[in-house]
Amino acid sequence: MTPGPHPRSPRSTRLAAFVGVVALTACSGGLRLVRIHSSAHNPSNIAVYFTVDTFDGKPVPGLTADRFTIYEDGSQVSEFESKQTILNEKVAAAHDTLLLIDMSGSVVESNHVGDIVAAASLFAQRVEKYQKVGVYAFDGSPDLYPVVPFTESESAATGGIERLKTFKSRDPSTNLYGAVVEALKTLKGALDQETKPLRFGTLVVFTDGTDRAARVSKIDLDNALRAPDYADFDIFAIGVGAEMNHAHLEDIGRTGTIKETDLANVGHAFDQVGAKIEGMTERYYLLSYCTPSRAGDHEVRIEAHAGKDLSGSLTYRFTANGFGPDCDPSVAPDFDLAHPPLVPVATEGEGGKGLKVEKKGARPVGAQKAATASAPAPKTATPSAPTPKTAPGSASKAAAPGSAPKVVAPASAPKASAPATPAAPKAATPAEPAPSSTGSTEPFAP
Repeated sequence: MTPGPHPRSPRSTRLAAFVGVVALTACSGGLRLVRIHSSAHNPSNIAVYFTVDTFDGKPVPGLTADRFTIYEDGSQVSEFESKQTILNEKVAAAHDTLLLIDMSGSVVESNHVGDIVAAASLFAQRVEKYQKVGVYAFDGSPDLYPVVPFTESESAATGGIERLKTFKSRDPSTNLYGAVVEALKTLKGALDQETKPLRFGTLVVFTDGTDRAARVSKIDLDNALRAPDYADFDIFAIGVGAEMNHAHLEDIGRTGTIKETDLANVGHAFDQVGAKIEGMTERYYLLSYCTPSRAGDHEVRIEAHAGKDLSGSLTYRFTANGFGPDCDPSVAPDFDLAHPPLVPVATEGEGGKGLKVEKKGARPVGAQKAATASAPAPKTATPSAPTPKTAPGSASKAAAPGSAPKVVAPASAPKASAPATPAAPKAATPAEPAPSSTGSTEPFAP
């Protein structure tokens, strides 16, 4: 007697429900399409937001609308009838990258600050074409230093990084774990301020060593990295130097880790991560078309072609009740995050060319209610002494995932964008007036 399949464990069932993924793997050599979200609304607009990669994980950028074929209920929909088009995905999705730079004593006192600034500037210049970039620094202090908070300006991060050349470390130790925890909060706060329905966060951490400050334990760091609020963030780690704890660095860089033993090679390390983020961003597509269906439930399949031997498809269902004429496919889609898409049907495509198809609902961070953003933001601490004061619940204790970050704002730098969480305590108010922009207590020299 052949034994039946093993029942799914409660943990695996919850995990599948959380990401909403149905996956099907066929032979190698094809494309992998991952549906992030979809929309079907009057008069007869269908929009699908998805990614395209090769089967071995390489992003597939630059596909035009004519590289996609649309089928409904097994029959091809003509391009003339569907008026299919690729929309700028920025109308529906926000992609934010936070660059966290180690400026502890070992870095500041080295002869490679210029190399780090040059490498980080080129990284920001590359990524800013596709995403918002915020730049923050850390040393042994419990708080982050905002170098360039998130902004709509595409060149702000590139220019602002130059200020790191005059950075003055207040605490020469390395609060790596605490800085990562605070950076996760800051990135989430920036995404919470976004008005677009789909939101994606990336954290890039550069360090030349290991955590020496011990303000946050490795256990608390691991708990933060596993927290639901940050579960879908892509996190890259760049480690340069001989003092790295390779295992701990890889735990941080769960999406990718680049390690170099010589600080002179920091440019190459940043370039690799920048290329990866660039490719990951260009793999997103927002395909919009007008369906000829006017009522009932329908199965739609979108097939992608990226060359003679590269093809793949995704399949799902939508309801066309009440649909009619006068569809304009250039209209931005209205993704309903309160009601995620139905679990789709997966198909292998035609011709046996091979593909891997995955479909998932909108990321949890995109489903966060924007209402919290309307609450008053906590004040940022302005230091009045070389060692910043620490408010209760700072990074010296186990930071609760999802709580508001505390950021030390130098007088000469713009205030950091912080998530508006009503329950977050106000940061400590300095006992003395804040120093002027020429004061010697600032992290950046005048």
